[in-house]
Amino acid sequence: MHKFDFKNRTAVITGGAQGFGLDIAKRFLDTGAKVIIWDVDEELLKSAVNEVNNPNLSYNVVDVSNFSQIENTVSEITSKNKIDILINNAGITGPTAPLWEYDVEMWNKIVQINLVGTFNCCRAIVPGMIQNNYGRIVNVASVAGKDGNANASAYSSGKAGAIGLTKSLGKELADKNIAVNAVTPAGAKTRILDQMSKEHVQRMLSKVPRGRFLEIHEFTSLVCWLSSEENSFSTAAVFDISGGRSTY
Repeated sequence: MHKFDFKNRTAVITGGAQGFGLDIAKRFLDTGAKVIIWDVDEELLKSAVNEVNNPNLSYNVVDVSNFSQIENTVSEITSKNKIDILINNAGITGPTAPLWEYDVEMWNKIVQINLVGTFNCCRAIVPGMIQNNYGRIVNVASVAGKDGNANASAYSSGKAGAIGLTKSLGKELADKNIAVNAVTPAGAKTRILDQMSKEHVQRMLSKVPRGRFLEIHEFTSLVCWLSSEENSFSTAAVFDISGGRSTY
């Protein structure tokens, strides 16, 4: 497994208490980074920090849909460290239902977290990256944002918006040493599958030519490269890790 150099780098990972986020945190820590994980669930955060048991790992309780909370947290962090890496990983799938039956409040909540949350974190952190002329941002989107999953209009729309945001922001920052990219995984073996019906999960799997779900460590390796100094050219791009599902 390739070992990246994140020594003297500080990373913020949203949705970092479990799944993709926590695995990314572990890989960053193994290669010298300071890592701050954000989540709304403090018990999960405490459990993650205890499990990893690394002095370079800390946490903040943050709701990514709350901009003022993010702004205050970023101000607190940057009073001690610059933020070099942002992984926008926080997201929810929500229930599955046809659009015309979807609960309006839930639909808006999903978009608030998956799209507006990504905007909020970038809005608060990017000015510091510009000041330091260095940054790596990885927005965790989904193949659903490219293909549109039936009975998941809120999730698909939020992730499609995150892809558009990535392309816009990447172009805006292309004259600086800041890279902004998105990754679009197909289904993976994480707790997010627990939010979906068995029928929906099986339908997702049937679309993957590889015939299996994505392994978390495979996803983490891609995110690590995009977050590293080795990625000195690619920006405003979308990187598939879909097992052959995506057609563009």
